[in-house]
Amino acid sequence: MILSTTAIAPAQGGLFTISGRQWLILLMVQLANMLFGMTITLANLVLPQMRGNLSATPEEISWVITLNLVATAVATPMTGWLSSRLGWRNLMFFTVLGFTVTSLLCGFAGSLETLIFARVAQGAFGAPIMPMGQAILLATFPKHLQPTALVMWGIGAVFGPVLGPILGSIATEAYDWRAAFFMIVPPGICALVCIWFALRDHTARTTIKFDWVGFIALSTAITAAQLIFDRGHRLDWFESTEIVLFAFVGVLALWVFVVHCLTVREPFLNPRLLLDRNFSIGVLLAFVMGMLNFASIVLYPTLLHDLRGYPDNAIAGLIAARGLGNWAAFLFIAQFTRIAPRFAIVCGMTIQAAAGFWMAQFDINLTDSNVFWSNLLLGFGQSIAFTPMTVMAFSTLAPRLVTEGSSVFTLMRNFGSSLFISISVLVVSRSTASNYSRLTEIFTPYNKTLTMPGLPAQWSLDSSNGLLSLSNEMLRQAAMIGYLNAFHLMAFTALAAVPLAAFMRRVKREA
Repeated sequence: MILSTTAIAPAQGGLFTISGRQWLILLMVQLANMLFGMTITLANLVLPQMRGNLSATPEEISWVITLNLVATAVATPMTGWLSSRLGWRNLMFFTVLGFTVTSLLCGFAGSLETLIFARVAQGAFGAPIMPMGQAILLATFPKHLQPTALVMWGIGAVFGPVLGPILGSIATEAYDWRAAFFMIVPPGICALVCIWFALRDHTARTTIKFDWVGFIALSTAITAAQLIFDRGHRLDWFESTEIVLFAFVGVLALWVFVVHCLTVREPFLNPRLLLDRNFSIGVLLAFVMGMLNFASIVLYPTLLHDLRGYPDNAIAGLIAARGLGNWAAFLFIAQFTRIAPRFAIVCGMTIQAAAGFWMAQFDINLTDSNVFWSNLLLGFGQSIAFTPMTVMAFSTLAPRLVTEGSSVFTLMRNFGSSLFISISVLVVSRSTASNYSRLTEIFTPYNKTLTMPGLPAQWSLDSSNGLLSLSNEMLRQAAMIGYLNAFHLMAFTALAAVPLAAFMRRVKREA
């Protein structure tokens, strides 16, 4: 994939050497990135309202999330080829335009089928936004300014998922779930204006043959994997014929893709990308970062709503503390990246592990302060790790491979996110069922503890209301154990990725 790499700033200088055009490019990619991030958490927030309004079952409404993730994963690897054929400005403009229009269609959807179709289109149009934004910054900023540019770009990446629940809860409380999608449109129009003027000199195109065999094979493998991890726990995994079929098709497609890439002259994704040590390790770290990125955003709303009775707006406000952690890291992470990038990655992953272990120590009586500060610490660690990880991953990559590498980078982050969300939900559900079963063995009429005077009256075993109340409390405690297990998994995942930073090669920084 060919990408123009002409820097539009001097090779040396500080922050004040950034030109007006570069500031406009930063604003453009921030807006586009924020829009894409908002929809990821927004849909989860309004899912219960959509289910009731559209008279859908939990199984049916889950396709609104699943197929959007599948469409995003399938379309992401096409970014490099599309940027070559259409040029930067055309690709970004029509991508954001399509994303904005399909968001509007989601709000107007009158049936489940229409909503699913709009969400699939939204995912497909939105897929190139993150890799293109990252590739444009890496190509238009000199290396000594890339950490600063990526930090500013990261503001949109991390604030989108945080702002989504906050603005979405306000919109849904004032109107209904449709307003959550309508609010995407105004900033989408602003992003289109920025794209048109910021990239007016970047319209060059090149003709590259499209590898349909590689694309179809990779798309099939990604789709099968996503469906397996998203639906496996509902269908009892390989006890289901559907899951077995997905697994067979996915493995076959992956085999075809690998063999095809190694035997053709111009494969869909260049395997030479993985010969670059820094990029290969960066992809692994991006996969782990993706796993950690959205797990807490998905877990906390159900934990606080179902187990503690928090309203949506309060939940959104507490989770937004992660954004404050991101902001705190932005104050110094550019300088930290220039001085000691590998140590910065180690610090970031360790802080995320510490936040996960802290969350795993909570109990059913967790407070607002617990949620606020643990999310702030998690966001702080994520921002510290992300910028140096990205800079080092692309520091040794050939300029002509930046766009293609960025699409692979984003694909692995997205796949890591969707995979870990499914695994976390599985851990919570299985742990809840297992622990509830164990508790029922303890709380029986033969347990003398239940006959002691100190037992709350509402847990009396002599009435149906007392038994129901006791059962509900047992379920709450069992579910809390499930969430704690998921937080432990998150912490150990972050801790396992810490040694990877040591294997990245330090590149001599420019003055």
